[in-house]
This record gives sequence, C-alpha cells and structure tokens, in this order.
Amino acid sequence: MLFSDNVSLEDEIILKELGRSKGLLVMGPDCGTAIINGAPLCFANVVKRGSVAVVAASGTGLQEVTCLVDRYGAGISQAIGTGGRDLKNERVGGITMLMSIAALAKDPNTSVLAVISKPPAPAVAARILHALGESGKPAVVHFIGLDSIDAGKLPPNVQFAGSLEDTAARAVAILNGKALDPSVRGGEEQTLDEIATREASRLSGSQKNLRGYYTGGTVADEALIVLHRLTGSVYSNNQTDPAFVLKDPKVSVGHTIVDLGDDAFTVGRPHPMIDPSTRTERILAETGDASIAVVLVDVVLGYGSHEDPAGALIPALAKIRLAAEARGGYLPVIASVIGTPGDFQGFREQVAKLEAAGCVVMPSNYRAALLAAKILEKAATK
Repeated sequence: MLFSDNVSLEDEIILKELGRSKGLLVMGPDCGTAIINGAPLCFANVVKRGSVAVVAASGTGLQEVTCLVDRYGAGISQAIGTGGRDLKNERVGGITMLMSIAALAKDPNTSVLAVISKPPAPAVAARILHALGESGKPAVVHFIGLDSIDAGKLPPNVQFAGSLEDTAARAVAILNGKALDPSVRGGEEQTLDEIATREASRLSGSQKNLRGYYTGGTVADEALIVLHRLTGSVYSNNQTDPAFVLKDPKVSVGHTIVDLGDDAFTVGRPHPMIDPSTRTERILAETGDASIAVVLVDVVLGYGSHEDPAGALIPALAKIRLAAEARGGYLPVIASVIGTPGDFQGFREQVAKLEAAGCVVMPSNYRAALLAAKILEKAATK
C-alpha cells in the first residue's frame, strides 16, 4: 500500500506489473484507505463485516460508501483502494482494479461488488465493465461525475449508481433482494425543501455565495459536481473546467468549494483530516466576506483522523456565523459526517456536537450538497 502520491507514472506501472507477476495487489500510489480482512489501513472506519466488497480509486469515497453500507445494515468483506491513476491513466490500465475484481469474484465471502472511480479512460472503463460482467456477481458502478452509462455497455449483472449514497443503497438493496426503505436513507425531497426554506428565510440580500470547506477530496468532488451542475458557476482547486479553476487555491471566488487536502495546502504540514487547522484558518480568513450565504463541510471520522474533528471545527464555524449575524444576516452551515458508531470519535457524539452548534447535519455528502443548492436557489429569489 503506497500512501504517498510522489511516485512517478513509470514507477507505478513497474510496481503494479511486478505485483501482478507475483499475484500481489499494489494499492496506490495515492491510496489512503483500505480494509483488508477486517483490518483498517490508513484512513478507514470501523464497519461491520459482511458480504459487500468495495474497490475504489478514491479514499473518502471508499469511506463514505463503506460507512453507508454499515448504516444501512449490511457489512464489508473487503475494501480495496487502487490509487487515483489506476483507472484514469490508460498506461496503468486498471491493473489493481482488475486484479481486485478477479480476486473478489472467487471470494466466497463476497456477494456484491461496488466499484468507485472518477471517470476512467474509455478503454479502461470497457475493461472494468467486462471484468464485472465476467465475475458473475451482482455489481454497482459509480464513475463520479457521470450521470449514466449507455445501457448497452452495461453487463446484465451491473447497475450504474448516480452518487456515493446511491452506490451504497443499491449494493445493500441487491444484497437484501429488495429495495432499500427510503426512510433509512433520510433527507427526502420534501424535508430538503422545508429545511432550505427555513434556512434561506433568514439570509440578508447580500448573501449569494456558497463556500465548501472540505478535508476529503472525493466528497469535495461530489459536492462540486452536484453544485456546478445546478448553479453553473462553482470555482474550485479540483475543477476540471479551466474557466472555474481557482487562480489561487487559497482565495475563494463566488461559489467556491475547496479541497483542503490538496498538495497546495499539505506541503510541510499534515493532512487536514489529521490537523484541522488548515480548514479552520481558511474559515476564519473569510469571516469578513458578506457574500457567503451557506457553508458546506465534511467531518471524517475513523482511524487516522483527528480525535475530535467536529469539536475542532465548531469554534471557527461559530465565529463566521457570528460575523454574519453582526452584519444583520444569518449563515446556514450544512455538514455531513463520514463515520460509524464504532469509530473512536463516536458518530452520534460528533453529530450531536454539530447540531448543538446550529449546524444542519445531513445523512450523506450528496444530500448535503443538494440542500446547499436548494438554499442558494431560494436565496436567489428573495
């Protein structure tokens, strides 16, 4: 397992080909999360053992899905990280992903496969879908940023999911042989609308912009994609549209979602999931911005993460909210918590802290992004 991302493409190919020749998985480089035979590696959560396997080219994406599978009543057989280039780069060719699918196809403890990645190279995507079809096991695929795949390209045993939440829900539904009870997922449309109406009603006329302060790169991407589609104008250091790439990742513009785990913020200091000061400093630096209408944050629990991420975040959130109130406005804070009751930080305790501080805690990052978009929509019509 290679946590570092400072590994050349050439070295990655050599290492993965060598691993394949020995029948060994090379997870990474830039692999931050795995759960192998129940043992968490690097950033990972305490989840129930079960028969859903997750293979992911993203760390917090893997964490979000494994935690939601746990919350929906199922468990994880294996959770394998591949590293970000495994599927995106055609020269790497999905070596780790393909080896993982082949191994899990033979695993008697795995009944359902879930695959997560940013959109792969087209040729690699075709290989992955073919391998899932050949596995003979039901599978769910989520290529972050894609709404759908041509049904003709999907093997009959493979479903396409539209979000990380949908990936977990579909996997558990397949496992149980029935649709997942919507009440288990939470945050239904009517509730989202009611919350958005309540939160937006207190905003002042000058409050128009979104700020997303994220510690997890994949969940930052998911929120960015959801909100950019709905607003058409979200800036980020993770943007793929050159027109909306932040010129300076340390300076927000309009609607901004910033991935604070990016190299621009972590050189010479720990990742913000370990050291929350990277995020709190950014929030405090923007307390004077009267245009902010809603703040969106992730809170990631589990091994490797800060001992009290909610507690570390709340003082900065309190200051930016007080600054908005002093200007005659109000500032909604929407949070999602990636974690389980088994995590040492305590999932329920972290949620309770955020709610006591006035945050709206949503059941998934996807729902949090949808709620933020609804608040912006209602603010624009005031």
